[in-house]
Order: sequence, then structure tokens, then C-alpha cells
Amino acid sequence: MSERIAFEFGFEDGETVESVVAFYKQECEQSREITAAHGLDEESRQPDSPHESLRWIMVHMVEETARHAGQMDILREQIDGAAGE
Repeated sequence: MSERIAFEFGFEDGETVESVVAFYKQECEQSREITAAHGLDEESRQPDSPHESLRWIMVHMVEETARHAGQMDILREQIDGAAGE
């Protein structure tokens, strides 16, 4: 069984919303470049990780994005009381 690494999210001293958004956009661009350079059936080459295909990784990212968007929608509903459609 592979060991999972836990990450914590937080802001460092001096970071701003603008700097975090800029970093996010930079990381998105880098991931687009990496994705464009590889085929969907090509497998990852991380030595300590499962060798999943790019296709599997992309589907997993869509699932994770949807899951977290749903969680944020629940928080928003608790704040403003408006239910989504």
C-alpha cells in the first residue's frame, strides 16, 4: 500500500488574494502544457506513485473539482439560505 502525503492549505505572511490567484493561474498554465505534451493513454512516471494514465488523472481531477464545488455550494447555501437548482 502506498503512503499518502497530507497537504494543508493556508496563506503565508505577505500573500494576498491577488498573489494566490496569480499562482493558481501559473499552475494551471503549467498543467495545460504538461497535458498537451502527452497522450491520454500515457502513464505517469512518478517512482513512488501508481502509474495511472493521463486519461485517469484527468477524469479524477474532474471528479475532485465537482466534489469540491458541491461542498462550496453547501457552504454558500448555509450562509445565504438560497438553494441551487
